Amino acid sequence: MATMTDTASATGIDATSGRIGRPGVQDSTPVKDNLKEDIQKTYKHTFVIHDKTRTSRLSRDSESTPSFVGFRNLMVLMLVMSNLRLVMENFKKYGVLVTLSGHEYRRQDVLFGWMLYLLVPCHLLVAYIIELVAARQAKAAIARIKKTDDPHARSHSQQREKRTFQTTWAFIALAHGINATLNLCIATTVVYYYIHHPGIGTICELHAVIVWLKACSYALTNRDLRHALLSPSGSAPLPDLYKQCPYPNNITFSNLAYFWWAPTLVYQPVYPRTADIRWDFVVKRLLETAVAVLLIWILSAQYAAPLLQNSLDTVSTVDLGAIVERTLKLSTISLACWLAGFFALFQSFLNALAEVMRFGDREFYTDWWNSYSVRSYWSSWNKPVFHFMRRHIYAPLVGRGCPRLVAQIVVFLFSGILHELLVGVPTHNVIGVAFVGMMLQLPLVAITDPLSRTQGMNWKTLGNVIFWISFCLVFPALARTGVTGTGRKHRGHIANSLRDELQIDEGLIRVTAFVTMRALTRPGDGDGQTDLPTGQAGAAISWSEGG
Repeated sequence: MATMTDTASATGIDATSGRIGRPGVQDSTPVKDNLKEDIQKTYKHTFVIHDKTRTSRLSRDSESTPSFVGFRNLMVLMLVMSNLRLVMENFKKYGVLVTLSGHEYRRQDVLFGWMLYLLVPCHLLVAYIIELVAARQAKAAIARIKKTDDPHARSHSQQREKRTFQTTWAFIALAHGINATLNLCIATTVVYYYIHHPGIGTICELHAVIVWLKACSYALTNRDLRHALLSPSGSAPLPDLYKQCPYPNNITFSNLAYFWWAPTLVYQPVYPRTADIRWDFVVKRLLETAVAVLLIWILSAQYAAPLLQNSLDTVSTVDLGAIVERTLKLSTISLACWLAGFFALFQSFLNALAEVMRFGDREFYTDWWNSYSVRSYWSSWNKPVFHFMRRHIYAPLVGRGCPRLVAQIVVFLFSGILHELLVGVPTHNVIGVAFVGMMLQLPLVAITDPLSRTQGMNWKTLGNVIFWISFCLVFPALARTGVTGTGRKHRGHIANSLRDELQIDEGLIRVTAFVTMRALTRPGDGDGQTDLPTGQAGAAISWSEGG
């Protein structure tokens, strides 16, 4: 027994546990590694492989979460290869469809576009004039209150000024409402009836909607600031940031001009600002914007246009199999265009504009791609619009006792109207597709909200999957429906124009036949005979006169 112990000690084998180890050395990782190397050299078939319990890498009870970077690279490679096949198939079938001549525009479109671009901001100037008058009235009211020495009389004066404020605000609100509504109505009318290029029309309509939202925020915010000035004791304290430019010092043209160009829809007297402008940053963001816009142009002209054109017959014949196949095809292209447009606008262009304006808060979006519910998507992908809706629509309604659900429905109704203006008016196809698309988000919100509040990750993943399915399939289906309506409308216009042309051609033929008959029916030796046979001349006269 002692011999065995001595032998074990000499060879490094632990007699009590049966494990191989070096004598006199503590168990540590470097020692174990060296020991394995020694054993492999000495005993090539005896070293331990299964020395502890382990779980499979993809099991739930795995000690650590594995990395899926390799699968991500594989999916990206598969996506590139599959779309490369579609690219080759598209070029083989249609050839090169991307041409500058395919995007012709009329001189009238450019003229009206520039007119709208220059005239729409004038409504912001009108809003500034309205607020300037209101600020002067507020200053006069404060001066009248300060002249009163008696505290009781001063309190009575403040109450009187509050009543005057409510009456004055009614007129100011009416003036702001007329001004903002005229802005949107004039721009919408010009775009719908006089600008036929959808790209130019979209830019003009988007500019008008942005100015309309800014004018509303400018009026509503200054209304609350004016109310806080007239009754400082009865109102909640204003944010500390506003103390840098208290009302009415913010009612200046330079303050309004900065708000006009600032990448936000919510007015504040003061914004966080950066120290300087990084012009290299601006150039990079503008280059990214140009590349993304070029990609959208190529995808829409080369792939989306022929696919949508081919979808008109499948939708009109209600071929469900073909509709599903076209929707799946369109989902890839529409998703690529949407992602490129999102990156171009929110990441590149708005960051470039914010850098030029030294606008500090650049959270134009959050990680909406990880949304566990449709609600979180709508509150994270477009933060400027979300901030406007929450500050000027949702919060005031809830503050006045409106149920939260009703306030949410009102927000979606308002957003649906704006989407219809931005989609239907520039394409001259106001059929409610964008509005219906927004309203269809409400059932998806009701379905995915409970999933996002669960504790288990599987339910949240299901909510994210539902979001992506609706994002990739519902939106292309609505787009195809809108294009189908446009195509039918366009076909109706073509039929009417062809009918008019046929009527014109028929009239020209009648006139030509009549003139020819008169020329041939010339006096011949005073007998008034024609060169045409009697039957043909009579038929020509009868047909040219509409008989």
